[in-house]
Order: sequence, then structure tokens, then C-alpha cells
Amino acid sequence: MKSLNLYDIEDLRYEEIDKPVITSPTDVIIRVKATGICGSDTSRYKKLGPYQEGMTFGHEFSGIVADVGSQVTSVSVGDRVTGCPAIVCHKCTHCEQGNYSRCESLYVIGSLEPGCFAEYVKLPESNVLRLPDTVDFNTAAMVEPSAVVAHGFYKTSMEPGATVAVMGCGSIGLLAIQWARIFGASHVVAIDIDDHKLDIARTLGADYCINSTRENLGKIIDTLPYHIDVAVESAGALSTIGPVLTLPKKGGEVLLLGIPYADIQMARIQFEKILRNELNVIGSWNGLSAPFPGKEWSSTLHYMSTGELDIKPIISDVLSLKNGPETFDALVNKKRHFDKVIFTP
Repeated sequence: MKSLNLYDIEDLRYEEIDKPVITSPTDVIIRVKATGICGSDTSRYKKLGPYQEGMTFGHEFSGIVADVGSQVTSVSVGDRVTGCPAIVCHKCTHCEQGNYSRCESLYVIGSLEPGCFAEYVKLPESNVLRLPDTVDFNTAAMVEPSAVVAHGFYKTSMEPGATVAVMGCGSIGLLAIQWARIFGASHVVAIDIDDHKLDIARTLGADYCINSTRENLGKIIDTLPYHIDVAVESAGALSTIGPVLTLPKKGGEVLLLGIPYADIQMARIQFEKILRNELNVIGSWNGLSAPFPGKEWSSTLHYMSTGELDIKPIISDVLSLKNGPETFDALVNKKRHFDKVIFTP
């Protein structure tokens, strides 16, 4: 089968490899119909390189069941599905408590075993979820990042009527805007440095959009007719992790979703906001809960089926998998603009 394999920094190859085969009675092999580029993929490509040389990349996808092991009962050949890419041990203390995102051995496909930038991918039955009839494959390729965002919101104490600020309007931020609405936010503030992203944010439900390169963020926040209850950091950027602490009201919450790939620094006054405003700063990792893979996944599929999670405005490009090497190069080296990119093997 054809696949995208990462050999080194900026060395991604479209090449032929062996198709996965059933080796366990609970294995499910899925023919990939749509698979998305994650921000962590671009960081691996540009900065970190692969966990293993030549590993098939990718972990966000949807597809059709092509083969199943002898003990698989929850899905059948021909079913439309998505997959949770997180592999957990189900044995450590955290797994036994249902805190699967804290599993001592957690890894994601595309790192230590083949991922979904390929024509076929293999997962355990427990990681495979059937799609509602109303959810298309491109939308379903975004179930995993949506579950990651939902996991964070479930960790907050947010109540209906709250005001939420989302800093960073990439795919995660645009999903966060929609999850804020689902959790009952009355007002959503979107913050970014890109007017195009802010336009999408407005389309997806942001009431107030701030371009922080042109406007004084502190002054704008102070003039809003409502206080911010929850501030979401969704970029993982050095320029956002400190400032997000200045946004919530006293006693408010900061939800950290973005992953930084360099050391961070913050001004003393930003750190002091945690203390003086008695903020609750929430770290969130992956998107798993009990029963595995968790309510984050079932809720995502439900709200995708109702249209309350709208993925179409987030996707800018649907490309053939064979365009992977040139697309990654253009994306990380800013040779052209992309929003969310979906590959179709």
C-alpha cells in the first residue's frame, strides 16, 4: 500500500509498504478515507523528527472497516468508522482508575507503530468507533482533535452563561469556540494575529474577535461588557502562554490545550496573575476517559451529527496522499496558506 513515512526532519517520503495484517483476535484493519495533518505532525516534521526512522506518520482519520479479528463484535467489514489513535496499557494505576490520558505507557499511532497517512491502518477494537450516517469522512477525520478539546472543557468548572476567551484560532481554537457554545457559553471572545482565522472564528460563533497585533489586548479585555470566566490557550505559542493568564476574572480558569515545542518565558506580572487573581490553571492532555475511549468521543460524534460541531469551515484543502511531501514542505515553510489539510489516500 502507499503511505507517507517520516525518515528525518523535513524528510517525508511517499512510498510503498506492506499492508497491515490481522495478528490479534481483536485487531481491526481500516481502509483510510480521510486523514488530517495535526499541529504535532508539523512539529515532528519541522523540529523533532520521527520517533522511529521511516515510521508511517499520522493519527487523525476516518475510514471503512476492511477486516476484523476473530473476536471482534462491535464493528463489521464495511462499517464507516473513526479511530482513537491513543494506545494505552489498560493495566497501570491510572488506567485502572479510568484516567487513560495519564497512562504510564500511552503513545499514539504514527509514533511507535504505523499511523494513518496510508491506505490502511490497524487498531484494537476498543479504539474503533462507528460513525453516524450523517457524519461524512472529512468531518470524521476531525473527531480526534475535537475529543482533545472536549477533554479539556470537561475538566473545567464552566457553567452555562459563562464567557470564554480562546487564544489562538487554529483548528484546536476553532473547535474550542464551538465546544464553548456547546457547554453553554453566552459570549465567546476569539484572539489571534491572523484576520483570516478570526473571520472563520466569527463564522463558528465568536462574538468578539481581537487581532492582538493591532489592538492592545489588555485594554480591549477591560472594555468588554462581561468578565472572562474561562480563558483557553490553544496555540502553544511562546507569545500566548503568558498573556492568556491575564485574561480571566479573579477566581477564573485557564485551560491549557496548546503544546509548546520550545522553552517558554513569561513576565512576572503574568505569573502573578495566577496568585493575585487566584486562578485555576488546568493542564489537559489527550482526550480519553472511562469507559474507554470516553465521553469526549461519543459527545463529539453526537454534536457532529447534529451540526453543532461544524468542521467544513476549518478545512481549506482536501488533497491526495501522494501530495504529502510537497504539502508538508509548503505548510511548515509558509510557501502558501493552509488551514486544516485533509489527505485522501
